[in-house]
Amino acid sequence: MLRFFPACQAGAKKMAIFRGRTLFLRKFSSLSSHPLRVCIVGSGPAGFYTAERLLKAHQKAEVDIIDRLPTPFGLVRSGVAPDHQETKVVINQFSRVGLNERCSFFGNVNLGSSVSLSELREMYNVVVLAYGAESDRDLGVPGEGLAGIHSAREFVWWYNGHPDFSQLKPNLKSAETAVVLGQGNVALDVARILLRPTAELATTDIANHALASLQESSIRKVYLVGRRRPAQAACTAKELRELLGIKDLYVNIQEGDLIKSPTDEEELKNSHIQRRVHELLSKAAISQPHPVPGQRELHFLFFRRPDEFLSSHAGNDQVAGVNFEKTVLKENGESGKQSAVGTGQFEEVECGMVLKSIGYKSVPVDGLPFDQRKGIFPNFRGRVLSNASVLDKGLYVVGWLKRGPTGIIGTNLYCAIETVDSIYEDLEQGVLTTPTTPKPGREGLLQLLDSKNVKFVPLSGWEKIDMKEKHEGSQKGKPREKITTWNELLEVAHA
Repeated sequence: MLRFFPACQAGAKKMAIFRGRTLFLRKFSSLSSHPLRVCIVGSGPAGFYTAERLLKAHQKAEVDIIDRLPTPFGLVRSGVAPDHQETKVVINQFSRVGLNERCSFFGNVNLGSSVSLSELREMYNVVVLAYGAESDRDLGVPGEGLAGIHSAREFVWWYNGHPDFSQLKPNLKSAETAVVLGQGNVALDVARILLRPTAELATTDIANHALASLQESSIRKVYLVGRRRPAQAACTAKELRELLGIKDLYVNIQEGDLIKSPTDEEELKNSHIQRRVHELLSKAAISQPHPVPGQRELHFLFFRRPDEFLSSHAGNDQVAGVNFEKTVLKENGESGKQSAVGTGQFEEVECGMVLKSIGYKSVPVDGLPFDQRKGIFPNFRGRVLSNASVLDKGLYVVGWLKRGPTGIIGTNLYCAIETVDSIYEDLEQGVLTTPTTPKPGREGLLQLLDSKNVKFVPLSGWEKIDMKEKHEGSQKGKPREKITTWNELLEVAHA
């Protein structure tokens, strides 16, 4: 039985996985003479990494990937910032997986309305849920429904051309100040997009509607707000360095916030990433005492949590500020970690837009147990559990649906390896069996979609979208000009 090592552990352990993988592939290939028909729901990194491992591990595996969008690649396309083109290179690897003759892509196929989970399980030996997180956590704070308050996910999908949010109208033209709640990498991404010179964004694959809005933006000040100290900031040094490096940007950090407690010292000693983040913040705190007229500003606020969103005095439903409660950190006796607790002291920050970067949330599937607090399907190493201890045979999970919305793109590789290992073990041990009569798989899905008049987008349809986007982008000096509406995406795919 192969061991699974989380992505954060040492490179030597990662290499151990790959050294063991040769035996794994050879053994898995000889398990059965019957086809292993697999359907993966979701075409993001977790889905494609799972497909890649299965195709390599089982010579008779046939893998179909379905996605509700007409376009593949999930958050690589709609989540990675447009000025991070190097991160999107992984699309080349996923494209090679999609071109494998034993793999098919079915875009514009919605789990629920196009095909049910029970129908998929009837047609396939294995179903892997990999559709990630397409909703957001709520703060439960008064005024959260005011206009001008968006989740960071919505804003990211807007500037990345996701068809669900191409019509979003963030208040960029009239607002001068934006508040970003959270200090993780996504929070830093949205702050950077708001503050970075648009001339630099114009050479990326940012959606055209977003670029036009940002070029007219009046926002000159952004607050990045966190509940705890700089020592607990959830971002990486790379993201922070890039934000702090924006040309002609004034950065404000209160030096008093950088004072470290003994517990902070211990945390920083045990984490190179947190230590480097703290060093960068400390250096930025002493770089420039005051902004000059016209300079864009980035303010880090620590020890603050939102208590109420305030509306404008005009009596409309537009956000005009946030009332923050100041916090202090207290150690949790059980976990030893520090938690932010309110002090009863408050302060207001005026703003015309709020972006909540407090976490993504996955959406459950009817009929399956779902852990609402963690946002996952209860599972054991990727095997979905129908209750606390009973395996739901043939049903697996990977990515954020398996472990929660954490990690980077590469984290999904190790997550996929563990899930594929579990599929292999279940086949080897007879928990998962291939019937004498092969399941219909792809042919069954094609017939079902045809009977429901679902016009799915095959890989060739995505290639038409890809070609058109790249062609139009090349005329503007961009990697691609994204098609951002459902109608046009489907029209191009089916042309």
